[in-house]
Amino acid sequence: MPAAGSDRELSSNELTIRAVATQAFSIPLRIPLGTSAAVVREAPFLLIDLQTNEGITGRCYLFCYTTSGARAIAAHLHEAVGLIAGQSVSPKSVSRALSRRFTLLGVTGTARMALSALDVALWDALAISLNLPLARLLGAAPATLPAYNSNGLGLMPPEAAADEAELLLASGFEGIKLRLGHPGLEQDLSVTRAVRRRIGENISLMVDYNQALDTAEALVRGGALQHEGVYWLEEPIRHDDYRGNSTIAKNLDLPLQIGENLNGPEAMIDALEAQACDLVMPDMARIGGVTGWIEAAAIAADRGVPLSSHLFPEVSAHLLSASPTAHWLEYVDWADAVLEQPLEIINGRAVTPDRPGVGLAWDSRKLAKLRPL
Repeated sequence: MPAAGSDRELSSNELTIRAVATQAFSIPLRIPLGTSAAVVREAPFLLIDLQTNEGITGRCYLFCYTTSGARAIAAHLHEAVGLIAGQSVSPKSVSRALSRRFTLLGVTGTARMALSALDVALWDALAISLNLPLARLLGAAPATLPAYNSNGLGLMPPEAAADEAELLLASGFEGIKLRLGHPGLEQDLSVTRAVRRRIGENISLMVDYNQALDTAEALVRGGALQHEGVYWLEEPIRHDDYRGNSTIAKNLDLPLQIGENLNGPEAMIDALEAQACDLVMPDMARIGGVTGWIEAAAIAADRGVPLSSHLFPEVSAHLLSASPTAHWLEYVDWADAVLEQPLEIINGRAVTPDRPGVGLAWDSRKLAKLRPL
């Protein structure tokens, strides 16, 4: 079985890049998500099909945050694939080459997301050509992973949050995420206590501020929350304020979680060297796809830092299966609206598919019901 080692092992001389096709849709969320930054009722999705001359298609999808983001990412993707058409499917080599080509633009934001998605599609095509699930191509067995339900639980009154929390646990999840960032600490505490009373003591309760606070306020609110049975405190301040995050991590007993906005493995090195967190949760689309995740997972393992995922649970399940310090998988059901076979959750655990590649296939009947962007 090929291992995640050299470029020679991670390429297929029989698989050649031909073109890419993209489709953008608005995905209505089953449970709207209200954060300190915005209320999300629809998710702009971009579906990516990387075509090869041999008839194998590698796939990925992206949550693009905005409609303009979806359009920009699609444009980057078509330009990038035009640069590598005719080359063999060799994810690491392609990643290096395209990173150099996009240097002047800057490999961040929509450019980073486009190259990350392309990287996933390349790995997917390669794994399919070898008849291996992505996790096995990465040297691991597809695992069943502890997953927390991250649908909904936005900013809302205490009893409404408690009702929604109870609904989210119906599939046997053992963890949920609550968004905080109300105008005052007492409101945050009231919501947290209402949810905790309803779900009991055995459910892990993560809280996420979506970068709403400054360092001083984060210390006050985090200090209060660490007595309320909270599992972790996520992004209380600006994600790139490593000094402030380090102060919070050092002064609270409540574990500090950041990472969804880390731009590539280099940013993870910077954050961990600054002791800016206790836990880390990279986002597949910002860390650099599969190639970037492999590097990031090795960095976390070298430092003994628990590694969770951010969004994209279908891809993240394979990546966490191959991560030495795998922690929690963040589960959202958004992609169920486009997939033939959504990610399976059994007794609160995510079941990494054992079929070739990532296991993504678009359901044309579902797509016909969605609003194109």
